[in-house]
Amino acid sequence: MMRAEAGAAKNTIAAYGTDLRLASEVLGGRLGSAGAAELERLAGEWQPLARATVARKAAAVRRFLGFLADEGLRADDPSAALPRPGTARGLPKVLSVDDVDRIFATIAARIERVPADPLDLRLAALVELLYGSGLRATELVSLPRNAVAPDRPFLILKGKGGRERLVPISDRARAAVAAWRDHVAVGRPFLFPSGKAHLSRVRLYQIIRALAAEAGIPPDRVSPHVLRHAFATHLLEGGADLRALQAMLGHADIATTEIYTHVDSRRLVELVNSRHPLGEALVDARARRP
Repeated sequence: MMRAEAGAAKNTIAAYGTDLRLASEVLGGRLGSAGAAELERLAGEWQPLARATVARKAAAVRRFLGFLADEGLRADDPSAALPRPGTARGLPKVLSVDDVDRIFATIAARIERVPADPLDLRLAALVELLYGSGLRATELVSLPRNAVAPDRPFLILKGKGGRERLVPISDRARAAVAAWRDHVAVGRPFLFPSGKAHLSRVRLYQIIRALAAEAGIPPDRVSPHVLRHAFATHLLEGGADLRALQAMLGHADIATTEIYTHVDSRRLVELVNSRHPLGEALVDARARRP
């Protein structure tokens, strides 16, 4: 149902499955027949967990029990007994432009090494697409071999929920992809192959963290998703329209995109202090004080 009716992504379905199996273990395998008392016990087991984790687990169980009731597999739906803690959306980790410059300088130094290592070309293509186009990790590693065309400054992706979006591809990114693709066998289906499939998200995470350490940036500050955040943050700082950013990131709800407006707060304060007439008057007044 999650796949056919809700259009949920494979990773979402896997996460729901894990949460449901763990909940069932707590209730001795009786999740499908659980009543309000059992669900309250389940909520008690979740109490030490973070609020966002509890919200996710409760949503999975709530959806499952609702499905059973809709299909006539049980007569009631006791999911009202599940907690609704809500989620406090945290601010994303942010890389400065200087941080990104250091990352790309490290990549450039690796590419210039003799003898050349094709994996350095792969690294350049990965980072150019993460930071230059804001791709999600899963979208990036599963790109088909010919997804990025040398004469087309965009690609069309199917992201979360099966939603399609147009993603701009910079000249730099297309050049980096072209240089790497020369080292990918013509018969391979993926742009970033590994074994019989494609590079895994876990391996991508490891590659990006190792690159951060090499660039002198604490590895815990950098991940594929942080580079996606940097793409959005720096575009917004540069004056990008929030709706355009929503489309590029593939957010279904603009409220998700609005989290990036926190970036402008510091810049706006500086702008008011340096450019607003009242700000200048206050500075002059302070200067005239004895």
